Amino acid sequence: MENPSSAEVLFEVLTPLGFRVRVTQAYWELIVTIKHPAMAGREVDVQEALQNPDEIRQSRSDSEVFLFYKPERIGRWVCAVAKQLNGTGFLITAYPTDAIKEGELVWPR
Repeated sequence: MENPSSAEVLFEVLTPLGFRVRVTQAYWELIVTIKHPAMAGREVDVQEALQNPDEIRQSRSDSEVFLFYKPERIGRWVCAVAKQLNGTGFLITAYPTDAIKEGELVWPR
């Protein structure tokens, strides 16, 4: 994994859970070219999901991973998946979805 301090930061936002999520240009390119091409050009949607989600769920498989959901239209959401590690966060992936995954609702409470 790249060293975030030496890479060009594409964006960094503060989540409602109180930790920042940083995304580098190189990692965003990996997401939109390999993982989820449907997210190309949708950096603002991902930032909005992280900063101002409708709900945040904690992953059932990793307690340090959170799924941020922001509706884009009826029955569709943008999901930004971020991991908090040692007080800082990084984006794992982001994708459009028609279902909110199971997991404990951690925000809003």
